[in-house]
Amino acid sequence: MKKQKSNCANARPFLKWAGGKTQLLPEFTKRLPNEINAGSITKFIEPFIGGGAFFFYITRNFSFDKCYICDINEELVLSYKTVQQAVQELAEELEIFEAEFLSSNDHQKEEYYYDVRDAFNKDLPAIDFSKYGPEWIRRTAQIIFLNHTCYNGLFRVNRRGEFNVPFGRYKNPEILNKENLCMVSQILNNTRIVTGDFTKTRRYADEDTFVYLDPPYRPLNTTSSFTSYSKSGFSDLDQKRLAKFFRDLDARGAKVMLSNSDPRNHDPEDAFFDDLYSGYTIERIPAKRMINCNGSLRGKVSELVITNY
Repeated sequence: MKKQKSNCANARPFLKWAGGKTQLLPEFTKRLPNEINAGSITKFIEPFIGGGAFFFYITRNFSFDKCYICDINEELVLSYKTVQQAVQELAEELEIFEAEFLSSNDHQKEEYYYDVRDAFNKDLPAIDFSKYGPEWIRRTAQIIFLNHTCYNGLFRVNRRGEFNVPFGRYKNPEILNKENLCMVSQILNNTRIVTGDFTKTRRYADEDTFVYLDPPYRPLNTTSSFTSYSKSGFSDLDQKRLAKFFRDLDARGAKVMLSNSDPRNHDPEDAFFDDLYSGYTIERIPAKRMINCNGSLRGKVSELVITNY
């Protein structure tokens, strides 16, 4: 393996994110293209960055000339760019949140959480997501605080883009990990961060590129999609657009890996993805669903890993 600088060796996601891939990293590692080990792949692209578990793993362990990450969630991209550009100032803001929150009693902690959530939503109309400004530091600190203290570590917004997850009642949540934020910032120094639809990353892909696609998973049934991580959602039509994008990347010579839910967990006859990605390598691997509103429904399922190599 071509290692990054040793002081980034333990960098990990700074936000909790539904559908995080930490548990599946060993399975993904087995399926990396040989060209990564050979050093002939010089670019990495992740068009649905989310919490970034796979991104931080692969950039810790392999060297790329350039990385590109993208997400349609403007709040998420704002957070990544703030960590990239103003990590020290962000840590100072988080120190204030941590000191005020952890010094409070249980009732005060809950009130504090909802005060931060209300301020976060109230400030939304004034945020310019297209241009970095000092207000981004405060907003990113709010995002990290809410994400680490809300119920189930979710990021969920309503159709107006307002964060609406209730208080999580954790005894001792980690609000600030300055060492990790600094390592993340260092990794992001070599990364271009893009806001928008996954197709915006097409222009960066060529035969020297590895692309990992981790879209919002197709719901296993009509009741399992109970959260929204952006205002737009991700429909079956979007899944079909993504399959076309996968084939476009393939035609450009890029090595591509995609993960998604396996519809056959719920309906053995559902060949939605088998049909969409006909002609490519489709594997089913064991996974554990950790986030579900019903604890009894958390358990082992199979997930899909689709590659063009």
